[in-house]
Amino acid sequence: MPGENLSRDEARERAALIGVDGYEVSLDLRSAVGADDADGPRTFRSVTTVRFRCNEPGASSFADLIAPSVTAVSLNGRDLDPGEVFDGSRIMLEDLAADNELVVDAQCAYSRTGEGLHRFVDPEDGEVYLYTQYEPADSRRVFANFEQPDLKAPFRFEVRAPEGWTVWSNGVGERADGVWRFAETKPISTYITCVVAGPYHYVTDSYSRTFADGTTLEIPLGALCRKGLAPYFDAEDVFLVTKQGLDFFHDHFDYPYPFGKYDQAFVPEYNLGAMENPGLVTFREEFIFRGKVTQASYEGRANVVLHEMAHMWFGDLVTMEWWDDLWLKESFADFMGEFSLVGATRFVNGWVTFANRRKSWAYRADQLPSTHPITADIRDLQDAKLNFDGITYAKGASVLKQLVAYVGQDAFLEGARRYFKRHAYGNTRLGDLLSVLEETSGRDMSAWARSWLQTAGVNSLTPQLLLDPQGRVQELAVVQEAAESHPELRPHRVAVGLYRATDGGAVERYARAEVDVDGPRTVVAELSGAAAPDLVLVNDDDLTYCKIRFDETSLATLREHLGSVTDPLARALCWSALWNMTRDALLPARDFVDLVLRFAGSESEIGVVQMLHAWAESAVTHYAAPARRETTARLLAEGARRELYAAEAGSEHQLAWARFFARTAAAEADFELLGDLLAGTASVEGLDLDQELRWVFLEPLAAHGVVDEKTLAEELARDDTASGKRHQVRCLAARPSEAVKAQAWAQVVESDALSNAMVEATIAGFSQGSQRELLAPYAGKYFAAIERVWAERSIQIGMHVVQGMFPSLQQSRETLDATDAWLEAHREAAPALRRLVLEARDDLARALRGQDCDAASDQ
Repeated sequence: MPGENLSRDEARERAALIGVDGYEVSLDLRSAVGADDADGPRTFRSVTTVRFRCNEPGASSFADLIAPSVTAVSLNGRDLDPGEVFDGSRIMLEDLAADNELVVDAQCAYSRTGEGLHRFVDPEDGEVYLYTQYEPADSRRVFANFEQPDLKAPFRFEVRAPEGWTVWSNGVGERADGVWRFAETKPISTYITCVVAGPYHYVTDSYSRTFADGTTLEIPLGALCRKGLAPYFDAEDVFLVTKQGLDFFHDHFDYPYPFGKYDQAFVPEYNLGAMENPGLVTFREEFIFRGKVTQASYEGRANVVLHEMAHMWFGDLVTMEWWDDLWLKESFADFMGEFSLVGATRFVNGWVTFANRRKSWAYRADQLPSTHPITADIRDLQDAKLNFDGITYAKGASVLKQLVAYVGQDAFLEGARRYFKRHAYGNTRLGDLLSVLEETSGRDMSAWARSWLQTAGVNSLTPQLLLDPQGRVQELAVVQEAAESHPELRPHRVAVGLYRATDGGAVERYARAEVDVDGPRTVVAELSGAAAPDLVLVNDDDLTYCKIRFDETSLATLREHLGSVTDPLARALCWSALWNMTRDALLPARDFVDLVLRFAGSESEIGVVQMLHAWAESAVTHYAAPARRETTARLLAEGARRELYAAEAGSEHQLAWARFFARTAAAEADFELLGDLLAGTASVEGLDLDQELRWVFLEPLAAHGVVDEKTLAEELARDDTASGKRHQVRCLAARPSEAVKAQAWAQVVESDALSNAMVEATIAGFSQGSQRELLAPYAGKYFAAIERVWAERSIQIGMHVVQGMFPSLQQSRETLDATDAWLEAHREAAPALRRLVLEARDDLARALRGQDCDAASDQ
């Protein structure tokens, strides 16, 4: 639609012209229940009153609204013709006064894509559940507004809902005369306003904190989910982490939580992990675990709870001016989530998971052709949508961890405290944060910011070791390198650890030094004279953001003794480095798989084990030489089966290996075991085959044609729930049939009938590593369809299709050439679409290089 993709220049021009004093939004959601109207989209009434100032009376501007129709528009008491002023995404406002009142009465559409006001019908009981999701710019699908983060204002919502429903919003609500009315918010941005409505299951608690000055803060706590998930909802653990987080942030931020209540809603068909709406945080309901999961899942949920809580200060209280500085909220929330997780909860090894899992996301994103500085150049809303990526989150958090090492933790936290007090309820840019850090640390932050925030790419650090005739360290240096495309060599505060094998076989650190690495080569003078190491670990303790490399002796040590490295963080760093070497075609895929098979079974950290499973699976699918792929896959499945039986009965490691065995199953004997476990004619001591695990076992059986549609229907009858339906849809699309693939393609690419969750499930089932030949005809269809899909579908669904349906399993020069040909022929395509295709192309080229490396190891 014209004007839907708001540009940065337009936003800046509008922010210079107007200031918003407040919103009153009235929504009538009673239309959410009842039969669908076949004549058009299901809609609800939205009436918005906006009061705003204009710095140049007589000037023109526009308000944002995406709606099927507008009933009435009034500006300063003057009725405007909706047909003349509304073009489908903007309402033109001319001849503005110094003080203005805009009233818009519209029919807005319920969403099935997770954008705007999402409507979900629970197949289990037929109940309807609603929630909103806006970031970066979808509140305009629910009410008329000025949709940009720097036009903050107080909001007052009122909602009419079906009888028997409860409604929540950012402020405290009360129901009277059939209408829910909510307390006015503090000044906040449009994208973090929120409404949740429906017959949700709701649990309450409270938090109290008395401060040093004697004042007491009382925060009502709530947690909600669909009624069908209530039996699985461990709200007490959510509340425990919530209270621990509030204590931690109050201790460190010296700024009381500013938004009154604290509700947390776990909602269906959610596109994100969670969203930091003040007073009403929304989460994907998969964080409510229907079956047994490992502690890594609980740790992941706790991290997300704390990440969103950190946003109450970094993002909600103080908000970036435009999406260029998205890192001012997301990088800080990612760092603070991990910082508080380790400092306040039972997950004391959180930094191990961060080093192994979170940073791998950053390393991948930072080596794509679309890599960008942490402070990015965001031209418009489509750019903004794609910038919620591994650089903005995980690299940003890694860089902040480096910053803490650089300025010191006390100076960093004092800078945060001043930042909140100085900019509360306002908007900021990069310089606002750097100025307070300069005040508190005494350091010049400009050079650090240029190197770390304003340049892209990841450096690699490699040790160079020279021993003297007595076998001691004569010189140890760290060599820093950068890719030709991003040649910046950055200053790194790193720890260098020396490790050696003890008589008992353990590999332990015996020497460590911290050093500022700057430039291409830095000598670590403090370690001169130390005994010769078996392993040199650059970036020990994970202080900086870099790719670690090894000298030949260290690599040989890891090949033989990786499982004997006693420190879990050091071990995780070694695993991460070896995976980066595999992705960079420096280590054959078969060697990485061999290391996993030899040492993953003894890995104590369950989050690391599960990450190794994902990496090993990817190594086989993408980086194994085609001639050896089948053999490598078989060895991986055999190893997974072996570890399943070797793991402690009933342990989370046993559960992780059971899931991995199902994903890697490749032989008839594997499928027979999975089928017997499902039928109950075989068992593994201690393994509880709950409903979630049953679906995990069924997918490979469906993908290899062992079970049919009837079996999957019978399983759905056992689990006739929203979760069960998603699992069934994925398994149905996984079946090895031309007709099945054609149907899945048509449902996802040619039709918009599926909801966002069903699109995701269908795509996940469509692409199976064992079905490369079956999927080959869709490579050409993909390139013929994606520009149309991008133009016709919402950006969220467009992203799902363009990323998920790329022919990544057609690993050949021909597919690479076809991708290049599309890019060449579509230079004028939407930049966000081209970015997604470029990223997929880079992954494909990387896979081909990895396969060449794996094949060369035969020679």
